Amino acid sequence: MPSHLTRQQLAALVDHTLLKPEATVADVTALVAEAADLGVYAVCVSPSMVSAAIAAGGTRVAAVAGFPSGKHASVIKAQEAAQAVADGAAEVDMVIDVGAALAGEIQAVRADIEAVRAATGGAVLKVIVESAVLLGQANEGVLTTVCRAAEQAGADFVKTSTGFHPAGGATVRAVEVMHQAVGGRLGVKASGGIRSAADAVAMVDAGATRLGLSGTRVVLDGLRG
Repeated sequence: MPSHLTRQQLAALVDHTLLKPEATVADVTALVAEAADLGVYAVCVSPSMVSAAIAAGGTRVAAVAGFPSGKHASVIKAQEAAQAVADGAAEVDMVIDVGAALAGEIQAVRADIEAVRAATGGAVLKVIVESAVLLGQANEGVLTTVCRAAEQAGADFVKTSTGFHPAGGATVRAVEVMHQAVGGRLGVKASGGIRSAADAVAMVDAGATRLGLSGTRVVLDGLRG
């Protein structure tokens, strides 16, 4: 989908996101109402807020697992993801153990993803790889390997970033590498630091099929139609 995207087309790719630790039930209720107004694909919230998002009604809900560090035991990530799905989440965005990936422990990374995959049934599973860290401390080959491990483990998407790591969020180059790694077999979610329509369109042009945005209205207001 190239850079002639309309506002409606871009909105349909967006997970409207609220993952701040200070978020309240009232904030999540407002998020869901805004999501309906904007016409986005889904909202993405913390696991403890899934029930509130479901209660607000009318919008697909995604939750995170192992967020934001990824340094949780696999069984804990799996339980957290399973509870989110039981509460009504249709999608789960899990964080890998980035340190394991950097150390070349790809089997451990794959097993971690497999544990969450097994716990989430038919829910959509997105795997957050912290692409800025992998590209900053390793190389594109490591990012490619991790994305392919996610595919082998049964993921539906690979995702760039939590948005919480100091190394940064999504970049066009990271999305390109991830898109090339999964070859259209998985979706690619760009998330973290996307603050303008130009940023969002650049990510889609690079191969992103979903976008994680917190300032969604500002981004969409940058497009006509």
